[in-house]
Amino acid sequence: MGITRFGISLEDGLLKNFDRLLKGKGYPSRSEAIRDLIREELVKKQWEEGTREAVASITLVYDHHTRELADTLTDLQHQSHKMILSSMHVHLDAHNCLEVIILKGHPKDLQAVSDRLIGTRGVKHGKLTITTTGKGLD
Repeated sequence: MGITRFGISLEDGLLKNFDRLLKGKGYPSRSEAIRDLIREELVKKQWEEGTREAVASITLVYDHHTRELADTLTDLQHQSHKMILSSMHVHLDAHNCLEVIILKGHPKDLQAVSDRLIGTRGVKHGKLTITTTGKGLD
């Protein structure tokens, strides 16, 4: 795998803001930051096209005292067991739980599972985070 160098032109203010961002995030170089920005866009494009297997995490926060909620969430996960790689359940306090579910599959199917879980009555907050299996980003 070779490296190609290329130049870009930016306004002074934009470059200063970019450098400040890089410093805050701990990037060792502009090149590494630009590589990450490009990868982020490629992952989004892969997800939108839906032609590659993808990976996602669903984060849920809910009150486990909500009637039948834990059972409903478990049932929904069992319906999608072929896509679910792992889950973690954390007791945040006497009432609230955090659940993180890792999935792998077709983006459309992952989105559907996420929508069902996050949309379940009693879920206080939910978030789908998409990513890639790493294939096709070279």
